[in-house]
Amino acid sequence: MDLTKENVKKLRGLIVFTAVIIVCLWKYEASLKILSFVWGVICPFILGGAIAFVLNVPMNFIQRHLFSEERVQNSKWQKKLARPVSMLIVLFLVIAAIVLIMFGLIPQLGNTFANLGQSIQEFIPQIQNWAEVLFHNNKDVMNVINNLEFDWNKIMNTGIDFFTSGAGNVLDSTISAAKSIINGITTFFIAFAFAIYILMQKEKLRVQSEKVLFAFVRRGRAEAVMEVLSLTYQTFSHFLTGQCVEAVILGCMFVVSMAIFRLPYALLIGILIAFTALIPIFGAFIGCFVGAFLIFMVDPMKAVVFIVLFLVLQQIEGNLIYPHVVGNSVGLPSIWVLAAVSVGGRLMGVVGMLVFIPVVSVFYALFREVVYLKLKKQRMKEDEENGKAEE
Repeated sequence: MDLTKENVKKLRGLIVFTAVIIVCLWKYEASLKILSFVWGVICPFILGGAIAFVLNVPMNFIQRHLFSEERVQNSKWQKKLARPVSMLIVLFLVIAAIVLIMFGLIPQLGNTFANLGQSIQEFIPQIQNWAEVLFHNNKDVMNVINNLEFDWNKIMNTGIDFFTSGAGNVLDSTISAAKSIINGITTFFIAFAFAIYILMQKEKLRVQSEKVLFAFVRRGRAEAVMEVLSLTYQTFSHFLTGQCVEAVILGCMFVVSMAIFRLPYALLIGILIAFTALIPIFGAFIGCFVGAFLIFMVDPMKAVVFIVLFLVLQQIEGNLIYPHVVGNSVGLPSIWVLAAVSVGGRLMGVVGMLVFIPVVSVFYALFREVVYLKLKKQRMKEDEENGKAEE
């Protein structure tokens, strides 16, 4: 190895990097504390960036359609107001959705669980009658079923006792709980303010970031980084849009089909499934479990009908709607969508399911581009070799 200035610089960097790794592994407890502190500092800004990214998708849509270039090109005040007005509309829609959930969905859920005890008490005699027909020859089973009791008040008192006395064992103290809540609220408001700043100054921040990147990184590598970042942004934004569209379609399908079959809680379960469907492929099963339980308390046969309906709609959604809406939105074949969801859920749970589809899509697009470049070079070499052979 020639000890040129460039090689000495690389060797020195490698030695420093190795020394840092060794020190971190040797003092791993101190390293974890430092990482925890750094994460606590940057967490609000990472959360703010995530909020800005999510809000930027509908904000761009509104700005493109309400304040198109043709409409604002002759009006300076419309150009200045396009961004703030679009952001205010998005915030209004988000707040409206939260209010709808709080004052529409939560009270209905509260009434359902308030009547749940009475429904279970009324349902126990039916279970006993069915069991008497099925297990009339088995005295042990009949004794267990006949002694089956349900005291809703006792269950509620047990839950209250847990939260008044037992919860103290889970939390170190009331002060630590209050501190956690205050820290969470503070983090959210810092993140939200940072997200608003990003949305209002995103072009300026982009230019500044490009200047820093090109100042410290070689031009070819900087252009490659910008291309990868652009592809990542497009993939994630398309995935977010496709996931929301798919969830709305599935929720509407459940509301309409449940109304046709006259199943109870049609609107409640439809909204619940729409929200849980934001978790790719498997999320709707959570809504199915809750919905089947609620309907079962009203009419067990209708719960069976609901489960059959869910399986049918889930097949339609899983095989036709989801791969085409979400798969096409990220440019990923259906088989890789399923693989990304499975691997992501295995490694990182729900977050992995949401993140791995666009991440795999980015790697898929980059790998496909590299393959095409390799094939193109091979063809050029083959053409050159054939040309030399002919000469």
